Amino acid sequence: MTIVMAGAMTIEKYPTRPQGKSQTGTLTFGSVKWFNNMKKVNTALLIINPKSRMGGDADLCAGIEQLEQAGIELIQTESSSAESVAQLIDVHQSHIDLVIIGGGDGTINAAAPALFRHKLPFAILPLGTANDLAHSLGMSKDLPDAIQNILANRRHKINLGMINDRFFFNAANIGLGVKVTRELTPELKKTWGVLSYLQAVLRAIRDNRSFKARLEIDGVPRRLRSIQIAVGNGRYYGGGNLIDERSTIGDGLLYLYSLPPLGILELLSLGPLLRWGKQRQARNTYNVSGRQIKISTWPSREIHADGEPAGKTPALFTVIPHALEVICPGPEQAETTSKSRFSTDLSTDLFEETT
Repeated sequence: MTIVMAGAMTIEKYPTRPQGKSQTGTLTFGSVKWFNNMKKVNTALLIINPKSRMGGDADLCAGIEQLEQAGIELIQTESSSAESVAQLIDVHQSHIDLVIIGGGDGTINAAAPALFRHKLPFAILPLGTANDLAHSLGMSKDLPDAIQNILANRRHKINLGMINDRFFFNAANIGLGVKVTRELTPELKKTWGVLSYLQAVLRAIRDNRSFKARLEIDGVPRRLRSIQIAVGNGRYYGGGNLIDERSTIGDGLLYLYSLPPLGILELLSLGPLLRWGKQRQARNTYNVSGRQIKISTWPSREIHADGEPAGKTPALFTVIPHALEVICPGPEQAETTSKSRFSTDLSTDLFEETT
């Protein structure tokens, strides 16, 4: 076992990436093919973000011991910045065959460019506040379950969203959602957990200024005035909200909704519909899906994706189908998790493959 600290890395010479034995064996779940133990994990890079909500307090000793007893050599690292997450993957990519990310959605987002660049599979230890990507993948919030997922080694390919040249997993926001992100201080998230999102929303809606926007969805133009535009690649965002009740993380589509200028009471009344992705039922909301979405605003607006700054408008949103391979629960476990751990109407078709 090698222990490396980001920022003070001691890099040793390693052989090239180990070639584990490939094994056949697939099973179908809805329209999804799950690959069980397609490649044995020999060496894994474990990246823990100690600044994530649970990263500094999580007891990972038992889980690490289980992985090592299963024959997985772990390179343990810590990183609390986007740059060092990507750097760690770049440094170790030639001698690992899995990246295990312990943190929240922001930490996973920071890893996306390096994972995509080196075509490395990844697994998640949900240590963040919302853990929306883990939620979209049918994972529970429990670390022992996450360790069992890695040991089971069932994999699925998921799509990546792009904003110009930046990757995102869950959703991007323009307008009100950006203000919510700014209100989500580390102290607020540490103290209130998922409830911090509600507090941040209540603070943000006091200043819900509107803006003009021009959209182009798969070549079809639309002009509107908005206070909030969200574009989703995944299913969940913002602490367990559904981007759209029809969305999955593997259907190859982006889902967009726009809220018109509204008063505080009107916005609050929309809360339940926004929570469950049913905002199309509300008067004057605009909802659409497509594979390519262009957005221009007047004035130019900041964009946040997966809780992190991601540029400004104008912007082009696209999807990369089957971009990354992730370890996540098998079909029986995913179905049980989605019904018991989270009170949603999530169907068993968690990932609907792109055709």
